Amino acid sequence: MVGNNKLRITLLYLLASFVLVIMVFPYIYMVLGSLAPWDQVDRRIIPTELTLRSYEWLFSGGADANARPWLRAFFNSVFVTLASTILMLVTALMVGFSLAKLKFKGNRFINNVILFQMFYPAVILLIPLFLIIRYFGMYDTYWAMILPKAVNLWAIFMYTNFFRGLPDEMIEAAKIDGAGIWKILWHVVLPMSKSVTTIIFLFLFMERWVELLWDMLVVNSETMLTLNVLLAQMFGPYGGYPGPMYAASVLLTLPILVLFIIFSKNFKDGMQFVLK
Repeated sequence: MVGNNKLRITLLYLLASFVLVIMVFPYIYMVLGSLAPWDQVDRRIIPTELTLRSYEWLFSGGADANARPWLRAFFNSVFVTLASTILMLVTALMVGFSLAKLKFKGNRFINNVILFQMFYPAVILLIPLFLIIRYFGMYDTYWAMILPKAVNLWAIFMYTNFFRGLPDEMIEAAKIDGAGIWKILWHVVLPMSKSVTTIIFLFLFMERWVELLWDMLVVNSETMLTLNVLLAQMFGPYGGYPGPMYAASVLLTLPILVLFIIFSKNFKDGMQFVLK
């Protein structure tokens, strides 16, 4: 019986290792492709030597391809993503707390609207949002990329469900001590929701970081392009150079990997709430 259990555990570990290799291999292949000599890109899985030529090409260009503003695009992506994510977190925190703990007329109706909108195809709103951006003169500005992404219904839904699980007695005790709603929200409720906030932040950051279609619609000048848009444009002057394209893809995925490593502990704790 013990031997059967050990065999079963061994098989599970082998299966898990096989699945892990399949999941991680594309990223490893991308990194190796970005560091490989150009004559070995897509010809060898493991290059015979490593070089930074593809990364140098991104910033300096070549004889038949001009240098592109990669550092500026990276800054644009970081700035727009952080600003949008923080705005989505703040609005979701306030709305979620209000729907979960404050009694007011129309509470259930707003909840139902949020649930309905979560299943509503967002692509239908692209044209109306674009026309609004043009009307208010925000086209080709940071505002055009940030403001329309300031509210996330999924984040509101997550916060609402989390706050409903908090005991009302805790909030009532804070009110007796003289704390107002804002103080309760920022100094009592928010510290208790650190794990779920980490989950929401990471998912919102990843979703905004990889946004492409909207950023392509509302910006035009080269100095306003995000990293995603610039990478999508590489199929022109850089189409014949897969090495630089792999290098650009590494730059695009690196911040998400770093964030996950930094917040891995809180991510595990928060996932316990999500999976309940």
